[in-house]
Parts: sequence; C-alpha cells; structure tokens
Amino acid sequence: MRVFGVTLKERLKRLDPVLLGVSAFLSLVSILTILGSVENFGRSKLIMQVAMTVVGMVAVFVLSNSDYRFFIDRFYIIMFLGSVLLLAVTLLFGISGINMETENRSWITIPGIGISIQPSEFVKITFLCTFSKHIDMVKEKINRPLTLLGLMVHAGIIVGLILLSGDLGVALVYVGIILVMLFCAGLSGWYFLVAAVVVAVAFPFLWDVLKPYQQNRIIYGFQPELDPTGETSRQPLMSREVIARGGFFGKGLFEGGLYEDLTASHTDFIFATVCEKFGFLGGSLVVVALVVLAARLFFIGYKCRDPVGKLICCGCAAVVIIQTLENLWMCLALVPVVGITLPFMSAGGSSVLAIYILVGLAHSVSAQERKFYFSREV
Repeated sequence: MRVFGVTLKERLKRLDPVLLGVSAFLSLVSILTILGSVENFGRSKLIMQVAMTVVGMVAVFVLSNSDYRFFIDRFYIIMFLGSVLLLAVTLLFGISGINMETENRSWITIPGIGISIQPSEFVKITFLCTFSKHIDMVKEKINRPLTLLGLMVHAGIIVGLILLSGDLGVALVYVGIILVMLFCAGLSGWYFLVAAVVVAVAFPFLWDVLKPYQQNRIIYGFQPELDPTGETSRQPLMSREVIARGGFFGKGLFEGGLYEDLTASHTDFIFATVCEKFGFLGGSLVVVALVVLAARLFFIGYKCRDPVGKLICCGCAAVVIIQTLENLWMCLALVPVVGITLPFMSAGGSSVLAIYILVGLAHSVSAQERKFYFSREV
C-alpha cells in the first residue's frame, strides 16, 4: 500500500519506536483505569479518552511524516499572534469552571458544538515552536542582556495571560519549559543564579502582599497535617490514603472504592486511582514509563543537529518532567494542589491531544534527523 508515493511501511518506520511504545502503554493504562471506574467517572469520559487517543496517534503519524521546519520557518509569527489571541479570548470569555471542577477562567466552549477546550494546553505546542525559533535566531548573542530581555518579553506575554486567567499550575509548567530551553540553548548560569537571588530577596515582600487565606493555602499545601479546618488538606491527604490502600498489587481493575470520594480522581488525581487499582507495582510502571519518555526526548534532542529541533525536544521533555513531578507530588500531599494533569494519563480531551501533538513534534524531529543522516551516508 502506497501513501502519496511512499509505502505505508516506509512511513511507519519514521515513527520513533520508543516514543510510540511508551505513549501507547501510558494511554492503555489510562483507558483501562477509566474503564474500571466507568460507573463513577461516566461513559463519556471513557469515550473521550479513547477518541482523543486515536486522534492523537493519527496526529503523531502525520507529524512524523512532516517536516517541522517547513511550518515553523514560514508560520512562527502567525503561531505567536494566534497564541496571544487565543489566550486573550479565553481570558475575556473563558469558563469560570463552575461545572468543570476548577475555579480559573482557562476553558472556552466552541460555539455550535458545545465542546469545551483548554487553550493553554494547545498553546504549549505553538510556544515550543515559536520560542525555539526565537532562540535560534539570536543564539549567537543569547547572553547579551537586551537579547535575553527580548526572549523574556516573548515568554512573559504568554505566561502573563495564563496567570491572569488564574491557571497557576499551567503557568508554572511554562516557566519550567522556559528555564529548561534557555539552559539547553547555552544561557550563562550567572543569569539563573541572579534570578534565584532576586526571587529569594523578593519572597518576603511578595508573601506580605498575599491575603491570609492565600498564605494558609501555601502553608497547608506543604504541611497538610497542620490544617485546622481540613478544607485545604482534604484532597491531597485523601489522595495519599487512596495510594496507600492499593498496597503492592492493587485492589483490581473493577475493585477499590475510596477513589470515588476523591475529587478529580479521573484528572488531577488519576495517579491515586491507578495505584488503588494496580498497586505500587502499577504506579511504579507508570513512573518508569514517564521517565523513559523524558529520557528519550532528551536523547533525540541531543542527537539533533538542528538547533530548533533540539530545543523542541528539550521543551517536550520539560513538559513531561515538570507535569509529572507537580502531579505526583500533589497526589502524595507534598506540594499545594494547583491542578495539573499527568501526561497521557489524566482524562481530558485537551490534555491528551496536546501531549500527543507535542510528542508528535519529537517524532518529526527524529524522522528528519534520520533522513539527514542517511542522505549524508548516500
């Protein structure tokens, strides 16, 4: 069978086997977890997860057979302006989350369809492309203050709009992406040291600006046992209890019931649900798979000769690492609950499709690098 002059087998070979295998494993565990909890989560969650997984895999196949440089070189300005416009529209008309288990204005409903999406998840894709391109354009003078200022304006516009919408968790992911990409691009360590000192000096002043309830939320986020009312600590402490209840082998796919009392047990706290059903063993396999995914992304970036491709892979790896750490620590009641999804695992159309597209970009980088290598050999 030939697809546009190339056999289907040849096109499938352009997929990175490690990225594909790990992504498929994580999605399979997620779907099985939702299937085993379908009476609690609802059949619509299962249908959405399966549908977005299929669409995501199709997107990965298409991207692996596309040249990421073609689109970035021609449309990076449009990508940036489109991202700003989309986030601005979300800020103005976003859903406050009354019926969506969130209090921020980070969702918008598509008119005529009635489906809600989280634009900040998809802006990660365009941000990786545009920020990588921007860094590549100034890489020879990246350590000049004015050059760094321009990069910070680029990043600050996107992060600022997300913060204004109230989505702190996603904003922290973006900050992590920015730091990792700048580090991989060769930014001097002195800048990171100065930034750390500034944050440390400014923290007491910023703390005084916070209202008492905001201060308590942070304090009890790190020390939930100290919460006198239990309102702030209830969710993370229950999550930790759900994880412990699974034991080593878990209660079984259709067993376990403590997760049913845990808010967002299918999204932000799905790792707790996985552990109750599949135990420490299942949870460990999920963590190992995510570590392998991040390591493979860094490896592809390390091998890539194109600076833009290298930075895209480093950015993708940063997304996986930061979201995984935030989510797991949150589930273990080690950090405040900010609302962040676990890559490939959490139920949700936006998060699943966005992470597949991000990894699809890495497939494209890998395929183009192999193409370059073999063309040089010939």
